[in-house]
Amino acid sequence: MFNNRNMVGRMIICCLFFSLNVAAQELNTNTIDSVSTREMSAQSDSTRTLMGRLRQVQQFLDERARRRVDPRYIEVPDKPWRVILRYKENGVDVDFDQRVNYPQTNRYAEWKLCFEPPIASSIGFWVGYRGTGFSYSKSLTKNAGRYYSISSTGARYGFNFRLRRFNTNDAKFSAAEYKDGQLDGEPYDTAGSMRKPVWIRSVYVNGYYVFNGRRYSQAAAYNQSVIQRRSAGSFLLGATWYQSSFDYSDLDNAYFMVIGNGIRRIKVHQANIGFGYGYNWVPLRGLVINAMAMPTVSVYNRVKVYKYGFNYNLAPEDPVDDYGEWNRETMTWANGKPAKPLTMWKEGDDVYYWDEDPETSYSALRLNLDLRLGIAYNWSNYFIGLQGQYNNFIYRKDQSKVSIFDAYARLSLGVRL
Repeated sequence: MFNNRNMVGRMIICCLFFSLNVAAQELNTNTIDSVSTREMSAQSDSTRTLMGRLRQVQQFLDERARRRVDPRYIEVPDKPWRVILRYKENGVDVDFDQRVNYPQTNRYAEWKLCFEPPIASSIGFWVGYRGTGFSYSKSLTKNAGRYYSISSTGARYGFNFRLRRFNTNDAKFSAAEYKDGQLDGEPYDTAGSMRKPVWIRSVYVNGYYVFNGRRYSQAAAYNQSVIQRRSAGSFLLGATWYQSSFDYSDLDNAYFMVIGNGIRRIKVHQANIGFGYGYNWVPLRGLVINAMAMPTVSVYNRVKVYKYGFNYNLAPEDPVDDYGEWNRETMTWANGKPAKPLTMWKEGDDVYYWDEDPETSYSALRLNLDLRLGIAYNWSNYFIGLQGQYNNFIYRKDQSKVSIFDAYARLSLGVRL
């Protein structure tokens, strides 16, 4: 009996401990669940607050976009997001003209080095809200590089940023010598492939102000953020920053560098301001045709030239029979001449070169041109567009001239979301 009582007591104590443990666990679980519920509720409130603020910002932007235009002329679509597929063809032409005067003679030479890479085809996309968006394109042409752009437009303003970097081996060279101002001998003209490619990089930043922004929209034809309902035009004030560089410094291109008076790399920086006019013609509902022309004046025009010195040059005098070996200590050939005529250059000759100090120069005011043409058609929530743009940038200083031509044509197909 005693043993049974002890066993029962032990069982009661064990059950009591078990009950207390279960109660403690339930209390702890309830406490955690209560805290988790409060945290989840706080997170939910924070998310709702953030979404509410975003909706307020969106509503503000939408109302502002509609308030700043005349609805009789410009329609602001209800759906603000746009996704656009683009196919583009881009052409770049870089011409470098140089006149070389032969000291103490009545002779000089004029030559032109031209880089004309094939037309670069690319495919890409644009994603944006209202007038602001980002685009990226991948080239379908070998060695045509990559192309990035950012754009933003409003009722009275527009902003564009473009960046492109590529290389090409295609080059054209022409040269002629003159004596007493008359052509001396036959001009030299060739087109071929450089041993090493020339790298070309360009940055284009453009902004403009629209005086008649309530009735005329540049964006209606170029990124379809709005729809032009009736024909209208406007004067525009624009500013452009353009910088470009081309570099063919590899020694395998020494022949081109010697011809170019040792030049191996050129950087061009140019700032332009202009005043032009644009017009949107709406021959039928949903269709708009835009033409814009803006002459610009370069108020800042700088070129920085990097050179190599060579033991070869375009010497006009008749070459002697033997120049001997090049002496790197005296920086002369064995016969005492500092440079050997390029006409005596043979494959495998000892070509020696050295860095010279860069030359920075500024040119006077130059007149450039910005031309644009755009066509767009809108139906339902879809649209299609065809756009083209042409820019030329010219630098001239003393006997040197750099001309850069940049143009593109683009086909766009998009949807509003």
